[in-house]
Amino acid sequence: MALIVQKYGGSSVSDAASIQRVARRIAQTRLAGNDVVVVVSAMGDTTDELIDLAAQLTSAPPTREMDILLTAGERISMSLLAMAIDALGVKARSYTGQQAGLITDAEYGRAKIIDVVPGRIQKALDKGMVAIVAGFQGVNTETNDVTTLGRGGSDTTAVAFAAALGADVCEIYTDVDGIFTADPRIVPTARQVARITYNEMLEMAASGAKVLALRCVEYGRRYGVPIHVRSSFSGRVGTLVTDELGTGIPGLLPQDAQAANEAKNGDDMEAPIISGVAHDRTEAKITVVGLPDVPGTAARLFEIVAISGANIDMIVQNVSAQQTGLTDISFTLPAADAPAAIEALTKARADIGFDELLFDDQIGKLSLVGAGMKSSPGISAKLFGALRDAGINIEMITTSEIRISVVTRAEELDSAVRAVHSAFGLDSDGQAVVYGGTGR
Repeated sequence: MALIVQKYGGSSVSDAASIQRVARRIAQTRLAGNDVVVVVSAMGDTTDELIDLAAQLTSAPPTREMDILLTAGERISMSLLAMAIDALGVKARSYTGQQAGLITDAEYGRAKIIDVVPGRIQKALDKGMVAIVAGFQGVNTETNDVTTLGRGGSDTTAVAFAAALGADVCEIYTDVDGIFTADPRIVPTARQVARITYNEMLEMAASGAKVLALRCVEYGRRYGVPIHVRSSFSGRVGTLVTDELGTGIPGLLPQDAQAANEAKNGDDMEAPIISGVAHDRTEAKITVVGLPDVPGTAARLFEIVAISGANIDMIVQNVSAQQTGLTDISFTLPAADAPAAIEALTKARADIGFDELLFDDQIGKLSLVGAGMKSSPGISAKLFGALRDAGINIEMITTSEIRISVVTRAEELDSAVRAVHSAFGLDSDGQAVVYGGTGR
């Protein structure tokens, strides 16, 4: 009937009972006549526990050894899941990323996918088996070393195999029923979105929405893979990420298809202006004070930051003071990247000629996302008015065609999200269900 790739996160396979529940869903999908490939994460908080264990031994573990260590979690869950499926009378076989044919570069901890050669997976499917792939990991063929893709790597693994195998859909199972207009842990009245474009989801993911990893959405858009985000704890139809309209959701079981029809998701209606409000509390701000305002200085500054490996998000430059000819530049970046960036800039202080560096990790970013924003006047005014009425100060602003992002104080972020969400009429009458875990 269909070739379906399913991905299950750590909260979905956190214990034996959860693994059995997931196994029943997979078996049901296979017995309905579908070919099924499953990508699975490590159980529960296994990855965090392994990281903590390594930290007890050394403050600077070798990156190669960390990759070998962290891939153990997925190997445990994939083999247990294969056993549970086999116990239901459905043949299943598990594969590490290396065995499955996921080829990466040699960047330990955040490897990028070079190729997917799913020969063994296709042979398993041809034999009527469910193929289970360990997420988050691959192999560098030059060194034959195991590599990991970084956080959210299991999402990316799933979409990569869906693209390589020509799957009809990639189902990302998590602990919420789909993609919501805000994080339901902060806004319990957040509304589930029936369908969202790749570009909107890219902006949401880049702005802090954790339900899908950014690289996963990028991969899906590049290869046109429909991504169906849904909960492993319920049978509800979730959210479809795709640029196609009115095509339905591929790969649904009969009872799910009936539920989708009854939901009347409005595929033929004009899309709403706002898709959602995302937030991110993992960023920090660096301000370079007293920077000479002459051509080439900013270029040199950001070249040094780039060499340090930091990813810059928002940038604001103040107007140069006439008396001194100096200016200040502030930029945000992941807090984890900040130490390396500060060290690199400090070493280059004499070369660049700035006075001092200021560091602030008590910030939060709020982003309003919607494909209809660019053709709808008054969006910015409503956003800033909602924050004003809530007594929340704005420190930085940046925009794109489908996103407006602002930086606030970290302690005000939750209140800001709720205020903006309500101001744009995104609240629903009911309350979203969070089944457990972190939303991934």
